[in-house]
Amino acid sequence: MSYSWTNVLISPQTTILDALKIIDNEALQVALIVEDNNSLKGVVTDGDIRRGILNSIPLDAPVEKIMNRQPITATIGTPRTDLVNIMQHKSILAIPLVKGETVVGLETLRQLSEKNTYENPVFIMAGGFGTRLKPLTDNCPKPMLKIGDKPILETLIHSFIKAGFVNFYISTHYMPEQIQQHFGTGLDFGVNISYVHEDTPLGTGGAIGLLPDNLPQDSPLIMINGDVLTKVDFELLLKFHNENKAAATMCVREYDYQIPYGVVNGDGNKIISMVEKPTQRFFVNAGIYVVSPKVVKSVPKNQRIDMPTLLEQHMDKNESILMFPIHEYWLDIGRMDDFKKAQVDILTLGM
Repeated sequence: MSYSWTNVLISPQTTILDALKIIDNEALQVALIVEDNNSLKGVVTDGDIRRGILNSIPLDAPVEKIMNRQPITATIGTPRTDLVNIMQHKSILAIPLVKGETVVGLETLRQLSEKNTYENPVFIMAGGFGTRLKPLTDNCPKPMLKIGDKPILETLIHSFIKAGFVNFYISTHYMPEQIQQHFGTGLDFGVNISYVHEDTPLGTGGAIGLLPDNLPQDSPLIMINGDVLTKVDFELLLKFHNENKAAATMCVREYDYQIPYGVVNGDGNKIISMVEKPTQRFFVNAGIYVVSPKVVKSVPKNQRIDMPTLLEQHMDKNESILMFPIHEYWLDIGRMDDFKKAQVDILTLGM
């Protein structure tokens, strides 16, 4: 699929949310901020937006608040190999082409380079009972429920395949035979699929201890719940984890909660301030992680443990546990309302 770079030209007053939609929809990984006659004023990337979210900059703020005002550019006519070298050396994914101060094009590393292949293992947790989706899960494991014309798990695996991942492990418990019969060894999908089986439920992290000892010693593992429907850029996630030399990275989602009452702040019996129905913002666990081989090895076989507890153990050792805010589409299909929403959303997600 081809994309037009002119679709990512926006003004400094464009909201961050609108810039985010353009970055997601156009798949060029960047938006270019221009003024009269396409004069380049800055660029904004996925990473700029994530940093803005972490710094509590609201999504309705103008994009100029987070844009890079000194972007790396290249002149029109720069050879392809030079563009690739610049982007790789500067660790950027896109570079505007300019003539003077005017934007006349855009090149991305993804377009210029051959598709990357990642040997990192992808571990998908698919053993849950799906109790809240009964009676649909009476005779079918939740990850095998169809969203559109494919099981949830198949859509998830295809998302990783598109990103270049080829080695998969699936943790099973409830009705494992349906999952194994559908996916087999992965041959029909052009990838490698192996299975680990939980005789008893081991929590969201315990199945890590069942993984084979021969996993790559220098490749972080990506871990995801098998009931998640998402358009997260797994390549960017892995790149973020590696560049920050993290022991583990947790994907988080911003969650807004509006208190339905007026909140009164006081000092003793004196009212200091009053706020009518304030909105509080939190980061919630999105069920997607990148974990280093060290963390993988720290989980004993057949020990029940949840991922937050596992990560807290490593935080207590002063190891670097980071969060990666996701703004892309994400849905945890845990309830019937979520399942119905996914059936509608899948029609427009291009998945």
